[in-house]
Amino acid sequence: MAEEAIANTAQREYWNTVAGPRWVGFEGYVERRVRAVDDLLLRYSGVKAGERVLEIGCGTGAFTIPLAQAVGASGAVLGADISAAMLASARKRFAETGLPNVSLVEADAQIHRFEPGHFDLIASRFGVMFFADPAAAFTNLFTAARPGGRLCFACWGGLDDNEHWLIPYRIALRHLGPPEPMPPRAPGPMAFADPDYVRDFLGTAGFADIAIDREHPDLLASNPQEEAEFACKMGPVARLIDEKQADDATRQTIRDEIEQTLTARFGDGKTVLASTVLLVTARRPG
Repeated sequence: MAEEAIANTAQREYWNTVAGPRWVGFEGYVERRVRAVDDLLLRYSGVKAGERVLEIGCGTGAFTIPLAQAVGASGAVLGADISAAMLASARKRFAETGLPNVSLVEADAQIHRFEPGHFDLIASRFGVMFFADPAAAFTNLFTAARPGGRLCFACWGGLDDNEHWLIPYRIALRHLGPPEPMPPRAPGPMAFADPDYVRDFLGTAGFADIAIDREHPDLLASNPQEEAEFACKMGPVARLIDEKQADDATRQTIRDEIEQTLTARFGDGKTVLASTVLLVTARRPG
């Protein structure tokens, strides 16, 4: 089996058996947390009525809804995701909202054959950093865009620029030690933190007019307790806990210390944590 296929299989398994079910459990919390990113993406994408949109990594459909509302009845949104668990939650959401212009497909966007030359906009909120081969993935997506079609996605900056991860991660490191060395471009939340790397693989894929803007939206968590619980289930802390196979007592210690640290900083009310997000735009020439 080719290395690419193995990596894709690993991501499919991870998002169907570990990350996807966990994400669904935090669905409402995550939506509140990144609402400011949704607003930025809508603005940067320039999405408008009548357009055909492909959303990569649509997950539970939280960002799919504003996209569908923006394109209106004369437009259409196709949401693609590799996680059956997250798509099941999205289907339930769309059945309740009754949006007629949304369809979903379970697909690995690196290799899935989307309708060629069809989409006015390819968009993603934190759904494109998990490709085994980004150049191959975006070459595939390039063919799905119509000539002149646009690409717009949000990806995370580095760990040191995202205190919502950095604060809990430092606590986990004290208890668990550093992770095993990983390739710097390994699939993961911060895989696209280097703008030069992003420009390189997008250019290789054929995209033009590549622009990358650094934004700093506040992430609105609900309270230190929920933030601590989320940190231990999703993101860098969760991956370190899983890698080290931490026992229940150590997990609880890390969770309690995260909560105590955030409570000391913010009190018992809502936490507002700084983030760094890259907003990437490009287009298919033509």
